[in-house]
Amino acid sequence: MTFQEVREAAKKNIGPHCRVCPECNGVACRGEIPGPGGKGTGAGFIRNYQELRKIRPAMDTIYRSREVSTETRLFGRTFRLPVFAAPIGAVGLHYNDLYTDGTYSAAVVSGCAAEGSAAFTGDGPKDPAFFEPLEAIRAAGGIGIPTIKPWGVREVIERAKKAEDAGVFALAMDIDAAGLTVLAAMGKPVAPMPVEEISRIVESLRVPFILKGIMTPEGARKAVRAGARGIVVSNHGGRVLDETPATIEVLPEIVAAVGGEATILIDGGFRTGLDVFKALALGADGVLIGRPFAYAVYGGGAEGVSTYLRKVRAELEEAMLMTGAAVLSEIDASKVSRPA
Repeated sequence: MTFQEVREAAKKNIGPHCRVCPECNGVACRGEIPGPGGKGTGAGFIRNYQELRKIRPAMDTIYRSREVSTETRLFGRTFRLPVFAAPIGAVGLHYNDLYTDGTYSAAVVSGCAAEGSAAFTGDGPKDPAFFEPLEAIRAAGGIGIPTIKPWGVREVIERAKKAEDAGVFALAMDIDAAGLTVLAAMGKPVAPMPVEEISRIVESLRVPFILKGIMTPEGARKAVRAGARGIVVSNHGGRVLDETPATIEVLPEIVAAVGGEATILIDGGFRTGLDVFKALALGADGVLIGRPFAYAVYGGGAEGVSTYLRKVRAELEEAMLMTGAAVLSEIDASKVSRPA
């Protein structure tokens, strides 16, 4: 299966909301929620994508050739590449009912595991949205990261314990989901959480905790103060607050604030291995990719996910080869430029 074949199959299977555009840039689907679009004007989603285009790799091939390795470590585990599937929940609502949250997660978790990556799985107002993906992670030997919404301390801890029982190696919370007012309308309200409540959750866990939805240096500092071992620089794909900055815009100042104190991941508009290279150059330890995994699943199931990850890995290897970086630690700010 080629990636083009995955895309063509996805066009037939994923409708009506996602159009599998030649450029997944948020323009055609802006404001379409339910659906994959950004909130309101769609500016947050669109800006994520556009700002990545402004960062340019610094090509240099005058050096002694070395073998390129994209290998990385995350919370004690080794992965073949620093790319992970972002959590996507309520797939029947935002795409269609060809997949449930359980069958979608089974495809993305197994496809990622086969390629030496890992998937973050989602959560939702109905229990199966969180618990069915746990079975996929259990089947993959714990290679997956459940992502819990900020329901409230007691419920978060209860879900976290079930996840730990499934053998997961880390847990996440998408704290930015506090802006999903649709959940309250469905009888499951979410809300922001103070440092003290997050700390209670962290103290109850046996595995590292990742806080997703960090967009400011102060937010990053609070996450670290609460005990988070990792953060995800994320504006929830532009789906919770209109007109936010792009995640890549705020990444450098967040790295300056907490680099070395927490693992720093990022999502928002990433599509290719070259995009991943840009984030690593600006200080990220890894990248989460969302929407392309949806059409990888709808276009080819677990095999579609594996096909997409092989493509991204090859693109990252090419970027490293063409800029003189043999290992990920050699990808730094000198490898990119950003015109004023």
